[in-house]
Amino acid sequence: MAKRAFDIVVAAVILVVLSPVLAIVAIAVRVTMGAPVLFRQVRPGRHGRPFTLVKFRTMTDVRDRDGQPLADAARLTALGRFLRRTSLDELPELGNVLAGEMSLVGPRPLLMEYLPLYSAEQRRRHEVRPGITGWAQVNGRNALTWDEKLTLDVWYVDHQSLRLDCSIIGRTVRQVVGGHGVSAPGHETMEPFRGSAQ
Repeated sequence: MAKRAFDIVVAAVILVVLSPVLAIVAIAVRVTMGAPVLFRQVRPGRHGRPFTLVKFRTMTDVRDRDGQPLADAARLTALGRFLRRTSLDELPELGNVLAGEMSLVGPRPLLMEYLPLYSAEQRRRHEVRPGITGWAQVNGRNALTWDEKLTLDVWYVDHQSLRLDCSIIGRTVRQVVGGHGVSAPGHETMEPFRGSAQ
């Protein structure tokens, strides 16, 4: 209950304080990429239950001759790179926090198609609400391997506390300012998860 109350209060305060930033980003996305401004995708939440995650759009919808989307590197815009480096694209997820679908801190919500690929231990990351930031994000973010990231997610599940959440939020702010770990080595974002190496 304390964690949920903390999430609601902090998310509401951030939304109010950063509302001008949200408006500016929305206008910038609309001008440079057109509509829609927001990116919506179904992700697994607590216990793997699906919910619709909302972020600012960072990629165009450019497709090849067969109608297939181009690679991330070809669709990611300069504004999109900036939004990802600064994590401003994540701000709309505060609405997911207020709705009870996410927490400020927890394992990041990944893709629905990854669910059957997790080991039994890795699947424990879904015992808590997914977060805007998390233990893996402040210990390497997308520069980590998948096994390292998922191990850190499970560590958080076993050690979660408000004190740890506050520490992670503080470290997230410092990391965002430094722009560390946004991309995996050799990738614009993170290479797809193909199953555990364990």
